[in-house]
Amino acid sequence: MNLVKWDPWKELEEVSNRLNSVFRRSPELPGSTQSLLKMADWTPSVDISETDTAYLIKAEIPEVKKEDVQVSIKDGMLTIQGERKQEKEEKGKRFHRIERSYGSFSRSFQVPADVDENTVKAEFKDGMINVTLPKSEKAKSKEINVTVS
Repeated sequence: MNLVKWDPWKELEEVSNRLNSVFRRSPELPGSTQSLLKMADWTPSVDISETDTAYLIKAEIPEVKKEDVQVSIKDGMLTIQGERKQEKEEKGKRFHRIERSYGSFSRSFQVPADVDENTVKAEFKDGMINVTLPKSEKAKSKEINVTVS
């Protein structure tokens, strides 16, 4: 009988990989190729900030091409969606470990009531998408001088 050294970290990694693969799968209708639920394969990190004149959403989407990203507003929801494509193994090139996530992504945010949806701008640069949501003129605060008599 051979003794095999037990490696608890390897077992934890295998369990983690199994759970990840289970949660990435979309449940399908029996006998159908349509999914009941479309889940994103990964989720980009997002920062949301506000100034006196606008809201700014910055999303990290490295190695995503500009043409693979869509930004839309519908029914008061801003949606950023797209896809990061995985490199294919080529002759003479093998992957030993792949930890980055690939596939489709989608993030949605409720647009505040004071945003002028007609002037929203999106800019793609250096693996970041910056969405500017300008506040409407009536939402901007006004300073009123009060004279004391």
